[in-house]
Amino acid sequence: MEDTEFTDGPASDGPASGGSERPPTHPRVRISSPADALAIVPHLLGFHPASSLVVIGAGRPRDRIELAFRYDLPDPPDSDQAAIIAAHALAVLSRRRLTTVIGIGYGPGQLVTPVADALAAGLRQAGLRPRELMRVENGRYWSYVCHNPACCPAEGVPFDVGAHPAAAAMIVAGMAAYPDRGTLARTLAPVSGAAAESMERATQRARQRAGDLIAEVAGPEPGARTQLLAEEGRRAVMEAIQTYRSGGRVGDDDQVAWLSVVVALLPVRDDAWARMDPEHQQAHLRLWADVVRRARPRYVPAPASLLAFTAWQAGDGALANIAIDRALAADPAYSMALLLRDIMDAGVPPAAARMPMTPEQVADSYARIDDGSAPKGPPSAESARSSGFGRGAGSGRGAGSGRRTRKRPSR
Repeated sequence: MEDTEFTDGPASDGPASGGSERPPTHPRVRISSPADALAIVPHLLGFHPASSLVVIGAGRPRDRIELAFRYDLPDPPDSDQAAIIAAHALAVLSRRRLTTVIGIGYGPGQLVTPVADALAAGLRQAGLRPRELMRVENGRYWSYVCHNPACCPAEGVPFDVGAHPAAAAMIVAGMAAYPDRGTLARTLAPVSGAAAESMERATQRARQRAGDLIAEVAGPEPGARTQLLAEEGRRAVMEAIQTYRSGGRVGDDDQVAWLSVVVALLPVRDDAWARMDPEHQQAHLRLWADVVRRARPRYVPAPASLLAFTAWQAGDGALANIAIDRALAADPAYSMALLLRDIMDAGVPPAAARMPMTPEQVADSYARIDDGSAPKGPPSAESARSSGFGRGAGSGRGAGSGRRTRKRPSR
């Protein structure tokens, strides 16, 4: 296997990617063997994969890894699903014009081989040669491209991810890996028991407070009646952002409940969206993760979508996809979550996660909607599409991360 270089950039749990502040310096890890590649995969994804196909794409200069993404293996094996996975992977790779591909199947041969064969056939048709294509199971790997028994024996080659220096380098750089995707998903699990009951009561108080603000404003137009509520909501979001940027946290149930209620209002949600300064990704990740965990189910979609956006922006595709799952579980038709799902499925890079509108422009857009001088509907979805968020390829943690598959990478 020839040298390939990894430097911290994009990754995903779907095609193409939460935690503490990004490391000030990016790790540089040179990959020159299958064991090197296997050592970094969990750190690209954010968790150790199982029953998965992971695709890593690299390009010029210096064959630098640009994305990695994951699919669940069809079980039982399904040739049509294998073909769909291969086609999707090739589409993502071709959009990014990546010329170096590493494919790794995690699981038994009867599940991995059909998908690996479909990917290999697709790569040949596209004129691409995989740098490596292998299967991993029980601490051993088998290469589909090397047939030399001296280096690739029939019984497989043993390896130890945890003892590999590349894995250590990734951990030092702040890119630790959860044991599995379920463990990562549980970091966003809703509170339960007494904590949930307390949040329910706090949410009822927040709803009453919102109703009182609406009742203070007279007028026939819904926008006019919610104007005071939107102003209070924007103020609450700005204060919360400042708290988290200063290293603090919102711990009071009433404050969290109020945030969850007001951010459900589109002008407030889109104001929060427009404030996602890439320089402060980790503050936004902590803020919206805290709200998602404690919000009552009906108020989960907005903060979960905001968390998904900033996780994608930070290059953490796995967390982004889990947040999208939480949003759509609460409201399958929530438009921002559906837009972000399309973005993640297309492998759009984190570099595209820039809001084309300032908070002031968002407020002005809603003001024009309310007075009838602009088309109805939230400006954020249209501005996101027109800015190119729906086009492009790849994203994730350092290089991409992966998802469950039907016609798309697995979440």
